[in-house]
Formats: sequence, structure tokens, C-alpha cells
Amino acid sequence: MNMPDESAVRDALCTVDDPEAGMSIVALGLVYNIAVTDDAVNVDMTMTTPACPVADSLVEQSRAAIATISPPGTQVNVNLVWEPFWTPSMMSGVAKDFFGWPG
Repeated sequence: MNMPDESAVRDALCTVDDPEAGMSIVALGLVYNIAVTDDAVNVDMTMTTPACPVADSLVEQSRAAIATISPPGTQVNVNLVWEPFWTPSMMSGVAKDFFGWPG
């Protein structure tokens, strides 16, 4: 099995849904950065609020989703970051339409 590329990691993360929003963390704009090296996948992601009650669960689900498409022994790092602070403008067009946010 080869290392996944950034697109494959993003696709895997699309399977992780925020249960409160009912939408993927990618569509919500929670995934900030994906970096793949020869032996590791590093992801920076955030939550809509620091008080998010499912943050630990979403980080673990993200890690598991990436691990399923990575070779055995790949280091998977999902880092929870707070800068830049998440805003609704970071959502995909589909998510904005779903929630009724303009443009």
C-alpha cells in the first residue's frame, strides 16, 4: 500500500461527520491543513467552538479514517488548532446553502 496523497486524505476525512451539524468536517471547513510525508500524515483541524463536546471523538474518528487508507506503521497526527478561529465563511458552498448562510 502506498502513502495516500492529500486528495485521498481529504476524501477519507469527508467520511467523518460532525454529529451536531450532520455534515462532514471537510464541508464544515474544519480541516485546515493536510501534509503527507514518506512515513506520516499530518492534519491540522479545528472545531466550530473550543467548547465542542465531540472534539475528542472527531479527532479520533479522523485519525482512524486516515489510518484505513495508509500503509501499516504510518504515523497519523491529527492536531487540534485554534488559529485561525473558525467562522461560517470557511464552510463549503453546499454547507452554506444547507445552513442558509449567504455566499
